[in-house]
Parts: sequence; C-alpha cells; structure tokens
Amino acid sequence: MKVLGIGDNVVDKYVHLRMMYPGGNALNFSVFAKRAGVDAAFIGVFGDDNEGRHVEHILRELDIDISRCRYHSGENGCARVTLEEGDRVFLGSNEGGVTRLHPLELSEEDKAYLRGFDLIHTGLYSHTGHLLPELEALEIPLSFDFSDDFTDTQVEQYITHANFAFFSCSHMTDEETQNYIRSKRKKEGQILVATHGGDRSIAYDGTRFYFQMPESVDAVDTMGAGDSYITAFLLSFLKNGAIQDAMAEGSRVAAQSCLVEGSFGYGVRY
Repeated sequence: MKVLGIGDNVVDKYVHLRMMYPGGNALNFSVFAKRAGVDAAFIGVFGDDNEGRHVEHILRELDIDISRCRYHSGENGCARVTLEEGDRVFLGSNEGGVTRLHPLELSEEDKAYLRGFDLIHTGLYSHTGHLLPELEALEIPLSFDFSDDFTDTQVEQYITHANFAFFSCSHMTDEETQNYIRSKRKKEGQILVATHGGDRSIAYDGTRFYFQMPESVDAVDTMGAGDSYITAFLLSFLKNGAIQDAMAEGSRVAAQSCLVEGSFGYGVRY
C-alpha cells in the first residue's frame, strides 16, 4: 500500500511553552501512515524560514518521500496554539503562509507520480480545492477532511470529488450530525465520517449509520487526534473494507495520539 498527503504543512507554535511542533492535516496523514508501516509520501510547499526547514528536516528523518515538494521564499505555514487541560486551542495563524500564496499546480510528471498511489488525502486547510477535479480524474481513492469550520458552500463545492469525507462536528448534536452527513452524500460508494471529540463518531455509507465511542485517556495534548483517527480509519478500510472495524481502529489510534505532545512530537524551541 502507498498513500499520499497533499497540501498543508505547518508548525504549531505553543505560545505558553515557546515550542513549535510540525503538523498540518495533509502532513500529519503522511506521518501517521508511515508510523503505521505504510509507504507514505507528502507533497506541499515549504517556506525558506526556520519553521519550514524544521518541518522538512523531520520529514526526511522519518523517511517520508518529499521529492515532489515545492519551495518558495516566505513564511512557512504557522499556527499559534495553547493548551487548556490537555485540549489544544488555536489562537491564530498565517493562513498557510507560502502554501496559500503559491498554490500547488500539477504537472504531467506530478500526475504520473500520483498514479503510483493507492490513496490520496487532502483537506480544507490544504489550499487544494482547485486541484480536486484533476485528482478525481486520476481514479485513485480520494479523501478530504472538512475539519470543523466548514461552510455549506465549501462542502457542496468539494465533496462531489471525494470518496471519503471527514467532518469534525462537535458543534452539532448527534441527530443534527446524522441528518447533515446523510444530506451531503453525493455519489455511489462515498463514505462520510463525523467525529465528535469525546462523544461517539458517526459514519454513513448511503445505506446505514455506524457508531463508535472514543477510547478514554487522560489527554496530554489533543493536537492531531482527528488526523490520526482519519489516517487509521482509511488504512484499516483499505485493508479490509469494514467501516465498523475502521472506526474502532481510528478511535484506538486517536486516543494514543492524545498522549503525545504536538501532533506527533519533534518539538523545538523558537
């Protein structure tokens, strides 16, 4: 199995600690997949500052293929965060930095490279919405994370291209979430999954709903928990095609992720 994350890479700067950790939805997917023993690659845009160099260094150390990444002068993606009783709280960001200022465009060489993968994952913060028709045309399973501040306009614009769609729906009731993801399913075979923080996650395949309670842990840091859930869900589903098993694996891995500082560690002072 070979999987690819395409889009955002950031450093999460913990202002109360003066520590920064590598992260970003697409990048986290690649890292978590690699840690699960899967051949993983990442395509994104790096800035030429200390933040960008740190993220690139860690990806090379983890032996994740970044051969198709781009480099631009300017600020790497960066977010400011803090922790409240182990729960990460975002304080602001530069909205992706060079990733936003220099959106990815796919060459024919890029597309040939992408055809070697079994799954591609991206998301709302990846600034890749313009690429979704091209990615869908590759006929490789495509996953998209809408995170927690999606709008109906964004969902309607992007979801038709995705085989897997993920939502963070802590702001909705259980019933509202079920109604929402059922209403947004757009094509045959599409699976929609909504997480609810400490409450049960919900999946819908067009026929029935599936439910999974999260595993309980004393969280050190919830940063990256949603991304680890997504990664574990996708890898499990690709292997055995069972939604319930995939949700259980997602919950197990997400709980373990909450015991690690940052999305996956590797913090340095700034």
